[in-house]
Amino acid sequence: MKMPLRTRATLLAGASWLALAAPAFAHGSEEHAKPRAYDAAKVEDTPFGREGDPRKVVRTIRLDMSDAMRFTPAALTIARGQTVRFVLHNGGKLLHEMVLGTPEALKAHAELMKKFPGMEHADPHMAHVKPGGTGQIVWQFTQPGTFQFACLLPGHFEAGMVGTVVVQ
Repeated sequence: MKMPLRTRATLLAGASWLALAAPAFAHGSEEHAKPRAYDAAKVEDTPFGREGDPRKVVRTIRLDMSDAMRFTPAALTIARGQTVRFVLHNGGKLLHEMVLGTPEALKAHAELMKKFPGMEHADPHMAHVKPGGTGQIVWQFTQPGTFQFACLLPGHFEAGMVGTVVVQ
């Protein structure tokens, strides 16, 4: 059976896009846990803040991640402009991660993770934490609003592994 030209062109375009985008979709195992060198020249603003300068941390927040698919604490209030160090402890037997973002962005990313479960990224608003391990995120909350943090590994987000950050 011969495939119509339009169908072949669409499949070829999709395959090309996937091949080019594949490096952005690799999720890796513990690369997120490696400390990043802060470089002010590379800091990008997001709707929920920006990578924080570790020398300007004014508050440390300890968060626990569990195989019950929960963060403790699950609700935080932070002052606008504060640079916070999140110290993450994974007390479970499963790999977990913490990703900061807007509710819409996290939901979209969780859907993408279902399609590409091996996705790898090392953005400053994300940390992968191996079982029994620790990780950290240093973040400056520059915008007021209600944001979230979540574990976006397939099934974890859907099971309720989500927390809230209110920036005032």
